[in-house]
Amino acid sequence: MGKRSGWDQRLVIDSGGKGLIGHAGAVLLRRCADRTGLTGGLSRMVPRGKGPGWWDRGTVLVSLAIAIVLGATSMSDIGLLGHQALVFGEPPSEATVRRALAGLDTATLARIGKARAKVRARVWDLLARRPQGFPWLTVAGKLLSGWVVIDLDATLITAHSPKQGAAATFKKGFGFHPLGGWCANTGESLAMLLRPGNAGSNTVADHIRVLADAITQLPVAYRRKILIRVDGAGATHELLEHMQQMNRLWRSVKFTVGWTITEVDETAIAALPANAWTAGLNQDGTAGDAAQVAELTGLNQRLGDWLDGLRLIVRRTRPSARHAKKLTTLERATGWRYAIVATNITRLHGLAGSHQPQWLDALHRSHAGVEDQVRQGKAMGLRNLPSKAWTVNQGWVMACNIAADLAAWTRLLGLHDQPDLAHAEHETLRYRLLHLPAKLATHARQRRLSIPDSWPWATAFTLCWQRLSMLPATI
Repeated sequence: MGKRSGWDQRLVIDSGGKGLIGHAGAVLLRRCADRTGLTGGLSRMVPRGKGPGWWDRGTVLVSLAIAIVLGATSMSDIGLLGHQALVFGEPPSEATVRRALAGLDTATLARIGKARAKVRARVWDLLARRPQGFPWLTVAGKLLSGWVVIDLDATLITAHSPKQGAAATFKKGFGFHPLGGWCANTGESLAMLLRPGNAGSNTVADHIRVLADAITQLPVAYRRKILIRVDGAGATHELLEHMQQMNRLWRSVKFTVGWTITEVDETAIAALPANAWTAGLNQDGTAGDAAQVAELTGLNQRLGDWLDGLRLIVRRTRPSARHAKKLTTLERATGWRYAIVATNITRLHGLAGSHQPQWLDALHRSHAGVEDQVRQGKAMGLRNLPSKAWTVNQGWVMACNIAADLAAWTRLLGLHDQPDLAHAEHETLRYRLLHLPAKLATHARQRRLSIPDSWPWATAFTLCWQRLSMLPATI
């Protein structure tokens, strides 16, 4: 009999284990929430129910956010935290969670937003004190020191049953069409607006609202240099004018926005001389051979109706097979597929080469990272909305945003120098760190939570706990 067979001989399975803790990574998330002041801040902002047995609603929200990070997809999954009852005590019930979310009216959500912004300011101050400092972005080999980058994007959430606000989507599905804003520097989910499925992709009022909510989440000291990136849905006169008008003597606001190509644009592209095209840049700053870039600003007659100083950067790539049926007459004739980006960036002060079309193209292309944020958001509670009631679902979206922040803060504050965990996606983080089993023992008036020392990321787990425990406590 080989070494791999007979493993089940004399093996007995029962459920009588004592002191066992499942999903032990929850202690890291709760430690982060408590030490950064998130738990206390939410508790002060969310009204507490009256009478015996009522839960502190801030604690309920934090518990739900932790459950979402661990993989919860519905309110009943709060029972997942029952695996840590020996550490935290019994978790809130599904009914308690539902009541907490149903009670999050507009005024309460606004107060929660203020609490999140206050905690974020504290977290960013702690990030700036790290040896490597605040996580400024690097684009095509250039460090954007001092610039906070906000990415706006919308996504679709399918509704598999009738729900309040669900409607037909532009992709012929049925559900919701939320619009969100993410911080590219930190991976935090700054703001999200739940919208019906038939909400427009380029609705100006929604973009302005989400952008305002996202900027409100930024610490005041980090609002001086803001870079906003939006896909083609944001290419409207009103949004571009709004972003341009946000500039002040004390604040610089730059943007890159996808541009819907018309026949006028194609006429300008066709007029470009052959020597106008240069090789595009890879994200490491080297020239690539997959794409070419050119300045289109002086040739495009459409710009006369838009902002003064607006620039158009055109990029061309060889079309793939999936694009073959959607090519325009010009694209079929030239054998290239074109994309245009509009920007108000003439140059970024102190950043050599930031005026070049190739670098501006690379800057906007790195906006594609927001698609990863959307995908990871769906992996943390946004794949499905759990209730038929709009208010409850709106509260669930807020809890998912808090969960995304909590996961980001845990990585940034506790795992920033762990190469295989610092930038790990949520599913990877769950497998390697959060879903670890542990055993709780009491000795000499101390409770000791032990994880397997043979686990490859055991050292990272204990290091993260130590770092989070060393954060200055908040009042």
